[in-house]
Amino acid sequence: MLSRRSVRIKVMQVLYAQNRDKELHDDEVLKLYNDSVNGTFDLFLLNLYLLIEISRVSVEDEGKRVSKYIPTEDDRLFKSTLYNNDIIKSLVNNKLLKSKFDKLHFSEKIDADIIRKLYRNFSQEKAYIDYWHYRKDLSDDRDILLELYRFLRASEVFNEKVEELYYQWISEKSVVIGSVKKVIKRNEFEDEFINDYLPQRETTHDFGEQLLKYTMDIEPKLEEHVVPRLLKWDKDRIAVVDMVFIKMSLAEVLYFETIPCNVTLNEYVELSKDYSTDKSKEFINGIMDKVIRDLKEKGLVQKQIRKK
Repeated sequence: MLSRRSVRIKVMQVLYAQNRDKELHDDEVLKLYNDSVNGTFDLFLLNLYLLIEISRVSVEDEGKRVSKYIPTEDDRLFKSTLYNNDIIKSLVNNKLLKSKFDKLHFSEKIDADIIRKLYRNFSQEKAYIDYWHYRKDLSDDRDILLELYRFLRASEVFNEKVEELYYQWISEKSVVIGSVKKVIKRNEFEDEFINDYLPQRETTHDFGEQLLKYTMDIEPKLEEHVVPRLLKWDKDRIAVVDMVFIKMSLAEVLYFETIPCNVTLNEYVELSKDYSTDKSKEFINGIMDKVIRDLKEKGLVQKQIRKK
């Protein structure tokens, strides 16, 4: 579920937090990182929960329509297929998924009025009106659920509530959205299908956790290899995020044999565009390009050669 880019962002965030709070010990920073990894999966579960519960309101909608004293033609035509389709029902009937929702207390954290408001807003969309008028098969159910999710992501009410519960929503959107879409598009919902979306240990531990540990211990290497290259720059005046990225990239270059140096450098230059200043990409690229060349000349960079 989590990519290396997502993991790099999480490592950067907890290292930045440690820089801002000098009383944060390394073991506490490691816990922050692991909590953040778990939080992304919980965030994914929250998105699924909201999709299900908003769909469920269509059952209330149908009940109100049929109970009208004088129902309109549309009232008679309306069916709660948004909820009563094979995709949503498979999610609702999944015991493992329900147990995870219960463990995270989503029903207590999300006010029912918010869910009803989101449904009411979506119920006015032409795509939804066309759906319950002309729905034919499962492909229509899948399309409308994707449309509902698109609508929710554009909703200020939805975004505010999700971000209130999980601060990483903004930075983890693309990861979570991609996973939710994959769930909607699934053909089979085995009993433990949700485990397919758990963060992979290879990415979060073997790469992310190790990167965090190496970076927290990189200061001596930084003084030896990076500081001499700063020249006119005062290390203490460099933007905190830039210095974090430099430390992380140095750790990757020195300790991760399977990641080519150019990949590492490109990754942190790209991240700096989103998380630091306008000039950061040139600064990081300039410093680390020279550092990497120095390390290679000294034979201190050992990278595995990929077989063609």
